[in-house]
Amino acid sequence: MFDIAIIGAGPAGASAALFTAKAGKKTLLLDNDKSITKRAWIENHYGVPEITGPDLVETGKKQAAKFGAEVKQATVTNIAKDGDNFRIETEDGESYEAGQVIIATGVLTDLAGKIGLKLKDGTEPRIKTVIDVDAEGRTNIDGIWAAGTAAGVSVHTIITAGDGAKVAINVISKLNGERYVDHDVLKS
Repeated sequence: MFDIAIIGAGPAGASAALFTAKAGKKTLLLDNDKSITKRAWIENHYGVPEITGPDLVETGKKQAAKFGAEVKQATVTNIAKDGDNFRIETEDGESYEAGQVIIATGVLTDLAGKIGLKLKDGTEPRIKTVIDVDAEGRTNIDGIWAAGTAAGVSVHTIITAGDGAKVAINVISKLNGERYVDHDVLKS
């Protein structure tokens, strides 16, 4: 049983997993290895002079794992309410349980539509459909959130990563019953 399952390990998903795991939440990060970031060359990500998309994705997964996120390669085929939690099913027959779910599947919104999330037209070039979310990242299904390009923000990695962090902080705050803040201090 996981506190939070995150579907998609591109910049939005891995960033969300980094925050949730660092906050002490039992975190599952599932990724199908189909991120559009894997095809990118990036020179506009703050703090990083230049990086390949594959290197950025791998770094994000490593950062999340460093804080305890369980990272698995899998294609999620269904998410269903199971009592107070969600059951996440994968193409290879595995099943996981989580109290909250963050969908960060980039340009892929088929799963979101299949499970009944409200979709709307995208506004970014070449992004046809996105998940309809509120300002916090909540969807029309309580306990399922969305972040990044799948939630309608710009496809730029710095923006999707920030959106993943924002949504994660909102989920953590909901679980904790108070606003969560994560500030590290320089080590001497």
